[in-house]
Amino acid sequence: MKFGVVVFPGSNCDRDMMDALRDDLGFEAIELWHKDKDLSMFSTEDCIVLPGGFSYGDYLRCGAIARFSPMMQSVIEFANKGGKVLGVCNGFQILCEAGLLPGVLLRNSNMKFVCKNVFIKGEDGVALKIPVAHGEGRYHADQETLDALERNNQVIYRYCDENGEITQAANPNGATRNIAGICNANRNVFGMMPHPERAVNQILGNTDGRKVLKDLLMVNKAALAV
Repeated sequence: MKFGVVVFPGSNCDRDMMDALRDDLGFEAIELWHKDKDLSMFSTEDCIVLPGGFSYGDYLRCGAIARFSPMMQSVIEFANKGGKVLGVCNGFQILCEAGLLPGVLLRNSNMKFVCKNVFIKGEDGVALKIPVAHGEGRYHADQETLDALERNNQVIYRYCDENGEITQAANPNGATRNIAGICNANRNVFGMMPHPERAVNQILGNTDGRKVLKDLLMVNKAALAV
Protein backbone atom coordinates (compact mmCIF):
# COMPACT_ATOMS: atom_id res chain seq x y z
CA MET A 1 0.00 0.00 0.00
CA LYS A 2 1.19 3.52 -0.77
CA PHE A 3 -0.20 6.90 0.22
CA GLY A 4 -0.76 10.19 -1.54
CA VAL A 5 -0.88 13.29 0.66
CA VAL A 6 -2.63 16.24 -0.98
CA VAL A 7 -1.10 19.67 -0.32
CA PHE A 8 -3.39 22.69 -0.60
CA PRO A 9 -2.43 26.36 -0.16
CA GLY A 10 -2.66 26.66 3.63
CA SER A 11 -2.04 22.99 4.48
CA ASN A 12 0.20 22.81 7.54
CA CYS A 13 0.06 19.17 8.59
CA ASP A 14 1.15 17.62 5.31
CA ARG A 15 4.74 17.14 6.49
CA ASP A 16 3.56 15.66 9.78
CA MET A 17 1.42 13.16 7.87
CA MET A 18 4.21 12.36 5.39
CA ASP A 19 6.68 11.74 8.21
CA ALA A 20 4.21 9.63 10.19
CA LEU A 21 3.39 7.40 7.23
CA ARG A 22 6.89 7.15 5.82
CA ASP A 23 9.31 7.42 8.73
CA ASP A 24 7.26 5.99 11.59
CA LEU A 25 5.11 3.43 9.78
CA GLY A 26 7.47 2.62 6.90
CA PHE A 27 5.15 3.22 3.94
CA GLU A 28 5.72 4.98 0.66
CA ALA A 29 4.17 8.44 0.79
CA ILE A 30 3.92 10.83 -2.16
CA GLU A 31 3.08 14.53 -2.05
CA LEU A 32 0.26 15.55 -4.39
CA TRP A 33 -0.16 19.20 -5.38
CA HIS A 34 -3.73 20.50 -5.38
CA LYS A 35 -3.52 21.76 -8.99
CA ASP A 36 -2.54 18.35 -10.36
CA LYS A 37 -5.08 15.70 -11.33
CA ASP A 38 -3.12 12.51 -11.94
CA LEU A 39 -3.80 9.62 -9.56
CA SER A 40 -2.91 6.93 -12.07
CA MET A 41 -0.02 5.71 -9.89
CA PHE A 42 -2.49 4.70 -7.16
CA SER A 43 -4.70 1.61 -7.11
CA THR A 44 -7.86 1.21 -5.06
CA GLU A 45 -5.73 -0.65 -2.49
CA ASP A 46 -3.85 2.59 -1.83
CA CYS A 47 -4.97 5.64 0.15
CA ILE A 48 -5.22 9.37 -0.51
CA VAL A 49 -4.88 11.59 2.58
CA LEU A 50 -6.24 15.11 2.99
CA PRO A 51 -4.18 16.65 5.82
CA GLY A 52 -5.00 19.31 8.36
CA GLY A 53 -4.42 23.02 8.03
CA PHE A 54 -6.27 26.00 6.65
CA SER A 55 -6.81 25.29 2.97
CA TYR A 56 -7.26 28.51 1.01
CA GLY A 57 -7.14 30.42 4.29
CA ASP A 58 -10.48 28.95 5.43
CA TYR A 59 -12.28 31.61 3.39
CA LEU A 60 -16.01 30.99 3.04
CA ARG A 61 -16.56 27.78 5.01
CA CYS A 62 -13.61 25.60 5.98
CA GLY A 63 -12.85 23.31 3.04
CA ALA A 64 -15.42 24.94 0.76
CA ILE A 65 -12.86 26.21 -1.78
CA ALA A 66 -10.52 23.21 -1.59
CA ARG A 67 -13.45 20.99 -2.53
CA PHE A 68 -13.27 22.47 -6.07
CA SER A 69 -9.52 22.03 -6.60
CA PRO A 70 -8.46 19.93 -9.63
CA MET A 71 -7.00 17.22 -7.39
CA MET A 72 -10.23 16.89 -5.42
CA GLN A 73 -12.13 16.03 -8.57
CA SER A 74 -9.75 13.10 -9.01
CA VAL A 75 -10.02 12.19 -5.31
CA ILE A 76 -13.81 12.04 -5.59
CA GLU A 77 -13.53 9.71 -8.60
CA PHE A 78 -10.95 7.62 -6.74
CA ALA A 79 -13.23 7.27 -3.71
CA ASN A 80 -16.24 6.41 -5.85
CA LYS A 81 -14.22 3.55 -7.38
CA GLY A 82 -13.51 2.17 -3.91
CA GLY A 83 -10.13 3.74 -3.17
CA LYS A 84 -9.39 4.63 0.45
CA VAL A 85 -9.46 8.29 1.44
CA LEU A 86 -8.65 9.75 4.86
CA GLY A 87 -9.32 13.34 5.87
CA VAL A 88 -7.89 14.73 9.12
CA CYS A 89 -9.17 18.00 10.62
CA ASN A 90 -9.33 20.35 7.61
CA GLY A 91 -9.31 17.21 5.47
CA PHE A 92 -12.47 16.04 7.27
CA GLN A 93 -14.06 19.40 6.54
CA ILE A 94 -13.14 19.07 2.85
CA LEU A 95 -14.64 15.57 2.65
CA CYS A 96 -17.92 16.85 4.05
CA GLU A 97 -17.93 19.82 1.68
CA ALA A 98 -17.25 17.43 -1.22
CA GLY A 99 -20.17 15.21 -0.25
CA LEU A 100 -17.95 12.19 0.35
CA LEU A 101 -19.04 12.20 3.99
CA PRO A 102 -22.38 13.38 5.43
CA GLY A 103 -22.79 16.28 7.80
CA VAL A 104 -20.85 19.48 8.42
CA LEU A 105 -18.21 20.81 10.80
CA LEU A 106 -19.38 23.95 12.62
CA ARG A 107 -17.68 26.52 14.82
CA ASN A 108 -16.68 25.11 18.22
CA SER A 109 -19.43 25.60 20.78
CA ASN A 110 -17.16 27.78 22.94
CA MET A 111 -16.36 29.94 19.87
CA LYS A 112 -12.64 29.48 20.53
CA PHE A 113 -9.79 27.63 18.83
CA VAL A 114 -9.05 24.43 20.77
CA CYS A 115 -5.54 22.96 20.83
CA LYS A 116 -4.88 20.20 23.36
CA ASN A 117 -4.73 16.46 23.89
CA VAL A 118 -8.09 14.71 24.10
CA PHE A 119 -9.22 11.11 24.38
CA ILE A 120 -11.22 9.23 21.75
CA LYS A 121 -12.42 5.67 21.49
CA GLY A 122 -13.78 3.34 18.86
CA GLU A 123 -15.91 0.23 19.22
CA ASP A 124 -13.11 -1.65 20.98
CA GLY A 125 -13.52 0.74 23.92
CA VAL A 126 -9.82 1.63 24.17
CA ALA A 127 -9.27 5.28 25.10
CA LEU A 128 -6.56 6.83 22.92
CA LYS A 129 -4.86 10.16 23.61
CA ILE A 130 -4.82 12.18 20.38
CA PRO A 131 -4.24 15.95 19.88
CA VAL A 132 -6.86 18.29 18.45
CA ALA A 133 -6.26 21.74 16.93
CA HIS A 134 -9.29 23.35 15.35
CA GLY A 135 -11.77 26.20 15.50
CA GLU A 136 -14.50 24.54 13.46
CA GLY A 137 -14.63 20.96 14.69
CA ARG A 138 -18.19 20.59 15.95
CA TYR A 139 -19.70 17.75 13.95
CA HIS A 140 -23.36 18.27 13.10
CA ALA A 141 -25.95 16.47 11.00
CA ASP A 142 -29.72 16.17 10.96
CA GLN A 143 -31.41 13.55 13.10
CA GLU A 144 -32.06 11.18 10.20
CA THR A 145 -28.41 11.25 9.13
CA LEU A 146 -27.17 10.74 12.69
CA ASP A 147 -29.47 7.77 13.20
CA ALA A 148 -28.28 6.25 9.91
CA LEU A 149 -24.64 6.67 10.96
CA GLU A 150 -25.37 4.91 14.24
CA ARG A 151 -27.37 2.15 12.58
CA ASN A 152 -24.65 1.43 10.01
CA ASN A 153 -21.76 1.64 12.52
CA GLN A 154 -20.29 4.60 10.67
CA VAL A 155 -19.29 6.49 13.80
CA ILE A 156 -15.70 5.34 14.14
CA TYR A 157 -14.55 7.57 17.02
CA ARG A 158 -16.18 9.48 19.86
CA TYR A 159 -14.69 11.87 22.37
CA CYS A 160 -14.33 10.29 25.81
CA ASP A 161 -12.41 10.74 29.03
CA GLU A 162 -9.21 8.86 29.89
CA ASN A 163 -11.28 5.97 31.24
CA GLY A 164 -13.28 5.63 28.03
CA GLU A 165 -16.44 7.22 29.41
CA ILE A 166 -18.33 9.30 26.84
CA THR A 167 -19.21 12.53 28.65
CA GLN A 168 -19.98 16.08 27.61
CA ALA A 169 -17.03 17.28 29.68
CA ALA A 170 -14.73 15.24 27.45
CA ASN A 171 -16.17 16.82 24.28
CA PRO A 172 -13.76 19.61 23.20
CA ASN A 173 -15.99 21.29 20.63
CA GLY A 174 -19.63 20.42 21.34
CA ALA A 175 -19.85 17.82 18.58
CA THR A 176 -23.23 16.13 18.33
CA ARG A 177 -23.23 12.77 20.14
CA ASN A 178 -19.51 13.30 20.90
CA ILE A 179 -18.65 12.34 17.32
CA ALA A 180 -14.94 12.69 16.56
CA GLY A 181 -14.80 10.68 13.32
CA ILE A 182 -17.02 8.92 10.81
CA CYS A 183 -16.79 6.84 7.65
CA ASN A 184 -18.99 6.47 4.59
CA ALA A 185 -21.40 3.58 4.07
CA ASN A 186 -18.87 1.70 1.94
CA ARG A 187 -16.21 2.07 4.65
CA ASN A 188 -13.50 3.40 2.34
CA VAL A 189 -13.71 7.13 3.17
CA PHE A 190 -12.80 8.25 6.70
CA GLY A 191 -12.83 11.64 8.39
CA MET A 192 -11.79 12.69 11.87
CA MET A 193 -10.98 15.95 13.64
CA PRO A 194 -8.18 14.72 16.00
CA HIS A 195 -4.65 14.48 14.58
CA PRO A 196 -3.26 10.91 14.81
CA GLU A 197 -0.17 11.93 12.82
CA ARG A 198 0.88 14.10 15.77
CA ALA A 199 0.97 11.12 18.12
CA VAL A 200 3.21 8.54 16.47
CA ASN A 201 6.67 9.26 17.82
CA GLN A 202 7.97 8.22 21.23
CA ILE A 203 10.03 11.41 21.38
CA LEU A 204 6.74 13.25 21.80
CA GLY A 205 5.69 10.88 24.58
CA ASN A 206 2.67 9.47 22.77
CA THR A 207 2.27 6.81 20.08
CA ASP A 208 -1.50 6.27 20.29
CA GLY A 209 -1.83 7.74 16.81
CA ARG A 210 -0.11 4.70 15.32
CA LYS A 211 -3.06 2.54 16.28
CA VAL A 212 -5.48 4.99 14.70
CA LEU A 213 -3.61 5.09 11.40
CA LYS A 214 -3.12 1.35 11.28
CA ASP A 215 -6.75 0.63 12.14
CA LEU A 216 -8.12 3.05 9.58
CA LEU A 217 -5.72 2.53 6.71
CA MET A 218 -3.93 -0.78 6.87
CA VAL A 219 -6.61 -3.40 7.50
CA ASN A 220 -9.40 -4.89 5.44
CA LYS A 221 -12.98 -3.64 5.53
CA ALA A 222 -14.15 -6.34 7.91
CA ALA A 223 -11.79 -5.07 10.61
CA LEU A 224 -12.31 -1.33 10.21
CA ALA A 225 -14.67 -0.97 13.18
CA VAL A 226 -11.89 -0.29 15.69
